[in-house]
Amino acid sequence: METDRKRTAGLMAMMFVQMMVFPVWFTTVGPYVRTLQGGEAWVPYCGALMGAGMFASPLVCMFADRFFDSRTVLAACNAVSAAVLAACFHVRDPAVLTLLLAVDTVFLMPTWSVAAAIAMAHAPASSFPRIRACGSIGWACSAVFSAVAIKCFGFDGFDTSPWIFAAAAAVSAAGAATALAMPSTPPKAKGTPMSVADALGLRALSLLKNRDVAVLFAVLLLAMVPFQWYLAYNTIYLADSGFQYLNLMQNLGQAAELAFMLALPLMMRRLGFKGTLLAGIGALAFRYACFYAAAATGMHVFDYGGILVHGLIFCILVVGVQMHMAEIAPPELRNQAQGLVMLVTAGAGGFLSVAVFDAILAASRTAGPDGAVRNEWTVPFAWALGLSAAAFALAALFCRGGVKAAPDRP
Repeated sequence: METDRKRTAGLMAMMFVQMMVFPVWFTTVGPYVRTLQGGEAWVPYCGALMGAGMFASPLVCMFADRFFDSRTVLAACNAVSAAVLAACFHVRDPAVLTLLLAVDTVFLMPTWSVAAAIAMAHAPASSFPRIRACGSIGWACSAVFSAVAIKCFGFDGFDTSPWIFAAAAAVSAAGAATALAMPSTPPKAKGTPMSVADALGLRALSLLKNRDVAVLFAVLLLAMVPFQWYLAYNTIYLADSGFQYLNLMQNLGQAAELAFMLALPLMMRRLGFKGTLLAGIGALAFRYACFYAAAATGMHVFDYGGILVHGLIFCILVVGVQMHMAEIAPPELRNQAQGLVMLVTAGAGGFLSVAVFDAILAASRTAGPDGAVRNEWTVPFAWALGLSAAAFALAALFCRGGVKAAPDRP
């Protein structure tokens, strides 16, 4: 029993550090890049960085399924990420910076899938939300760098400075050390015959032959268009709206995520998988109704509503789906199944989101009395609300009910 508690504590520590790395720099990278000469044109590319990294997730996860211990893959990815982020600290050219950050995400983003697979391999399914909740704490605590810099050192511009990359590099290095302390998770498919699909990390695509899985991922892909836009552009919206503590404000959603994460198993038992999925997509629509009201009226209380509901949306549309896929995927595809979730939600969803909303935002910009061009936020928020409603309708009509939370695995 004591060994189990120590193992769970270690998995929690791994998740805490692993989920902290990315938001330290990504949350405010858009506003930072805007401060660089010629940086405005690179903001959309920065918004797509998460998606770029997620396309590498199935391939990296294939190495964990077939060749190397998962903790070794996790440690190596973190070590490379730390080195690249340290280099980003010294770069001021927005094009070079964006390229380096794209390289970083290729190694960093797959760590979410590998870390989830490690946790699920060494803990029962019902314990995963509690372990993953530590990742939410880590994400929320990523704002501590900004808070300390502003409050303790008077560095008001931390969120829009290159120091975000130095802080993230330090956390990523800690992630490499933490990964090596995890329990061994040997590759389940080592030595089995290998096809081209296996070599590319795409064997998990075979899961889409299941009608229910295919419909689920179609719904997720549509829902991710408005969902990922929030992660890529919301700090720019907050900056335009006059908020100062961008990272801290954005991370209020991760703080609220803790309660939702712990309640997730109960929700899935009471509502079933379909009911829980509809609750998550409904919360997504609620978010954009709040943001639209805030942009239209200037009443920032609606902004808080849209941000605080983030935890409910994320824990259902990402963590809930991860739990579901962990139960239906065969053991030799467990890492790749998690990579497929990230590929669809953050990879393809992230690219579609930036492509759609950057065009909408660009078309809705207006010139003020002083001639300065300003973003008109009500238009993209209205589109986001409409897409969320469409995803809800698709799920209600075509997703099958009756899928309950899976029982614990030994």
